[in-house]
Amino acid sequence: MPPSSDAARIHAGTLTLDTHVDIPWPAMSDPATATTRCVDFGKMQAGGLKAVVFIAYVPQGPLTPEGHAGAASRAEAMLLALRGTAGTQPMPRRLCTTPDELEACAAAGELAVLLAVENGYAMGEDLSRLARWRELGAIYLTVTHDGHNALSDSARPKPALGDGPTLHGGLSALGRAAVREMNRVGLMVDVSHVAKPAMLEAAALSATPVVATHACCHELRPHPRNLDAEQLRALRDCGGLIQITAVPSFLVAPGPDGHARATIGDYVDHVDHAVQRIGIDHVGLSSDFDGGGGFPGWMDASTTGAVTEELHRRGYGSREIGLLWSGNFLRVWRDVLRSAR
Repeated sequence: MPPSSDAARIHAGTLTLDTHVDIPWPAMSDPATATTRCVDFGKMQAGGLKAVVFIAYVPQGPLTPEGHAGAASRAEAMLLALRGTAGTQPMPRRLCTTPDELEACAAAGELAVLLAVENGYAMGEDLSRLARWRELGAIYLTVTHDGHNALSDSARPKPALGDGPTLHGGLSALGRAAVREMNRVGLMVDVSHVAKPAMLEAAALSATPVVATHACCHELRPHPRNLDAEQLRALRDCGGLIQITAVPSFLVAPGPDGHARATIGDYVDHVDHAVQRIGIDHVGLSSDFDGGGGFPGWMDASTTGAVTEELHRRGYGSREIGLLWSGNFLRVWRDVLRSAR
């Protein structure tokens, strides 16, 4: 169905920001060229997606000095490579490290590139790496991925690495120090992937709002990666937000064949649910494209307008759609930078 003229107008006038997009590594293709990826700059232009957070993702490995060193090297190499994606040809795009830079970039009609690190495993036991990542342009750190790390328990332990149900019982002492250091240097605390006790602890401990940059609602789809009612309230109470993500298995249960088949309607059902539970000021949007996100109707960045269309169809106005796409995230980001020292 073609988008309505009202939805198309709203979409064109909104600062659309996808807060979690993975990249292939080490074979990173140039997003300035046409690729088979879900997100490249051409697809962003086609879909009216004005900004993305590209992720320096580090898979969980052994909690050893060698493992931590390798993870840190990978994170740094990825951030440096992603910094190099800014340029002018064939379309202008800028690296943005503050909300003001992002808004100026969008106002100039240029695409915005933002950076983040996924998995505190890359920090190892060296808190100074957090300031280094911020210096390179990262705006948030996802505290864990799948598997416990030195900072926190994960919502999905990895038995292959020897994980039991819990390692620390929440955040470790190092994890608590890392949250405080992230507050100090101006990195947002991303609690996606984090076990519930650690997530609640981070929300209570952080001096700034925390975010779940790619998660869904446990009440609609019970899944270890999704947030339950208590966790949603914790996000609201600390001023943070949940960015609903487009991973089919987080949105709906798998069918008899084991495959989850989500729709744009299922996606916005989770948006609606979160809005009803904690208010529109604490909800946003993300895809996790090239990391498992996407479903018919929103398979890549070129069809981003379909999300705005469904939101509009359900009665969200231009102001509310703006909050969901970027306004709420920018508010949290500004809070984090104001508190940095």
